[in-house]
Amino acid sequence: MFKLQLLAIISIGFIIGCGQPEKKESTIKADAQEFIDNYTQEFLKLYYNSAKAEWGSNTHIVEGDTLNAYNTQLANEALAEFTGSESIITSTRAFLDKSEELDALQIKQLEAILYAAANNPSTAKEIVNKRIKAETVQNEKLFGFDFKIDGKSVSPNEIDRILGEETDIKKRQAAWEASKEVGKTLKDGLAELKELRNQTVQALGYQDYFNYQVSDYGMTTEEMVQLNKKLISDVWPLYRELHTWARYELAEKYGQVVPDMLPAHWLPNRWGQDWSGLVDVEGIDLDSKLEEKGSEWLVKQAERFYVSLGFEPLPQSFYDSSSMYPAPEGADYKKNNHASAWHMDLQKDIRCLMSVVPTAEWYETTHHELGHIYYYVSYTNPDVPPLLRGGANRGFHEAIGSMLGLAAMQKPFLENLELIPADVETDETQALLKEALNYVVFIPFSAGVMTHFEQELYVNNLSNDSYNKTWWDMKKSFQGIVPPSERGEEYADATSKTHINNDAAQYYDYALSYVLLFQVHNHIAKNILNQDPRATNYYGNKEVGAFLNDMLKVGATKDWRALLKETTGEELNAKAMLDYFSPLTEYLKEANTGRKHTLPEKPL
Repeated sequence: MFKLQLLAIISIGFIIGCGQPEKKESTIKADAQEFIDNYTQEFLKLYYNSAKAEWGSNTHIVEGDTLNAYNTQLANEALAEFTGSESIITSTRAFLDKSEELDALQIKQLEAILYAAANNPSTAKEIVNKRIKAETVQNEKLFGFDFKIDGKSVSPNEIDRILGEETDIKKRQAAWEASKEVGKTLKDGLAELKELRNQTVQALGYQDYFNYQVSDYGMTTEEMVQLNKKLISDVWPLYRELHTWARYELAEKYGQVVPDMLPAHWLPNRWGQDWSGLVDVEGIDLDSKLEEKGSEWLVKQAERFYVSLGFEPLPQSFYDSSSMYPAPEGADYKKNNHASAWHMDLQKDIRCLMSVVPTAEWYETTHHELGHIYYYVSYTNPDVPPLLRGGANRGFHEAIGSMLGLAAMQKPFLENLELIPADVETDETQALLKEALNYVVFIPFSAGVMTHFEQELYVNNLSNDSYNKTWWDMKKSFQGIVPPSERGEEYADATSKTHINNDAAQYYDYALSYVLLFQVHNHIAKNILNQDPRATNYYGNKEVGAFLNDMLKVGATKDWRALLKETTGEELNAKAMLDYFSPLTEYLKEANTGRKHTLPEKPL
């Protein structure tokens, strides 16, 4: 029945677009709404089928079993065929040509339909189908990979543990190198995906896939790249001090000569994007406390936090459907260990995919992921059409999750939960240093390495015989990080980062989100809580919850710039982030007295 209705609406759109006698404004609005409603009905069905197939491919990966991949490919092809159909594109464009006669919400939905179509245009059907198949294969290779150290299989969590705890340089290097072996199996797949992704969106007029993804912000490629360069420039003086501090501290810790650049295997994170594991804040031993409480407590406590702000408890279906803990030891399957939140049907089916173990890192992650979940819950309301149930921009989603993860790690919050003793004496400078090694260190990686590598890949058609050289040139330039030994082009170390493969050309989302999170957090701390932004306790504050809900509940119905200005009174800027970490600068300058700074005074 939908197809018959859709054909009639398409005919109307075709007549409008061909200069036939114009319909009255009210009729055009009604026709556009009928088109949107019918599109939404079919889209939701196919979107849900795709999400369920993807869920299976990410939660139950069995070596040699191609059924999940086949089902995912079929479901994604069906969704792609619908969203990218020529008739949909023609009708949408015809209605947008009459946008002055439509309301703002209709225009936003039509623009969302056209944006979705560009990823799957029927005019490039064969290319789209090849891309979907290639993406499915790439995903299973990445998350089904058997990581090994000295011939023994190890989990990603075990690699992370070694890099977080081990002081033996040789063992660290073995773990780091094991984490990169997967790149050999992914290199050719990325080269294929680059071509297919570019060709797909070029069929609808975009310059390349990077340009397509950036357009979702209402920005050009150059504008986005310049914004990211500005963020790096803003944090560079502090990052330069952190880099110098880390070189000297780690050389002493490992009994090595101080290097000019940081060896990648010296750092506690596989990609060098988060160095917070280098600092333990005395008086705050979350790991041992959380180990007593167990993995399930972490998830339930994150929910209790949001409920304390005035949000509703999560439905039982969330717990029944989610996959929140590591695959059991000896299980005959693997799962994607990268934490993520899923809005399966853009309505009530909400899920988390995690591998929670009782550690401080996962404690923060559970609060972050439930931030996404409650964003879904907030904008799933009658005022937000399903096609606009997303963040104000993609970075907003990450900003909210990261901000609430930050809030959950602050000392007054932890005291409130009795995870640390009341009035425990801690070194506040060390606490701030630990946070800077997370948030500040992340900017050169996200806004620098990841964004510029993918720009080279998609915009400048980077050849796969230059992947590793380009990646490590950028790691050295933006982060001052080098590999432990020569890494030839048989490797593709960039591909070990999941986003390069399956969340492509949008890692700047995370860089922008960190700026946003400090802006929003600063507003909450100073204007609602009247607390120091470095020592807040959101817990139980309904006014904070109301402020957040007002921001979240509108979804993507408003322009993100307008929403930010309306809620915080400011445009996007890094001032709040820089102010937050300003007390750390003098400490680091003193600590680095007499030490050699090897990064330039300004980023290249």
